[in-house]
Amino acid sequence: MAKILIVDDEPDMLKLLSMILREKTSYEITTTNNPMEAVELAKQGGFDLVISDLKMPGLDGMEIIDAVKKIDEDIPVIIITAFASVESASEAIQKGGFDFITKPFRKEQILFTIDKAFKWLTVQRENKMLKEQLKKPE
Repeated sequence: MAKILIVDDEPDMLKLLSMILREKTSYEITTTNNPMEAVELAKQGGFDLVISDLKMPGLDGMEIIDAVKKIDEDIPVIIITAFASVESASEAIQKGGFDFITKPFRKEQILFTIDKAFKWLTVQRENKMLKEQLKKPE
């Protein structure tokens, strides 16, 4: 079963996202309102997707992308923010973020983006596996 880590300093947003995902998906959900804890959880491994707020005290969403990509470059990171700008969206994507969603969002929008991220991750992992098989001598 796929595991999702959600980090947002607003407890209400964590509740909303985990409620949507528990209601509509079978993913295993872990939430934290502490970005430093999110990085530690990511280091422990096992997550297939990270959803992060952009603006948080301590570490922001851009730093979460950097930290997650150092652990596993394939893990998609979706950034959610109420403070959207073209600059912050393009920076998130340049850093390796998977997608950028603006609050308030529709339930369908977040579910569609998560589904898209998992399809992308499946392709990435299959490509790596196939490349490894090609390297092996017969």
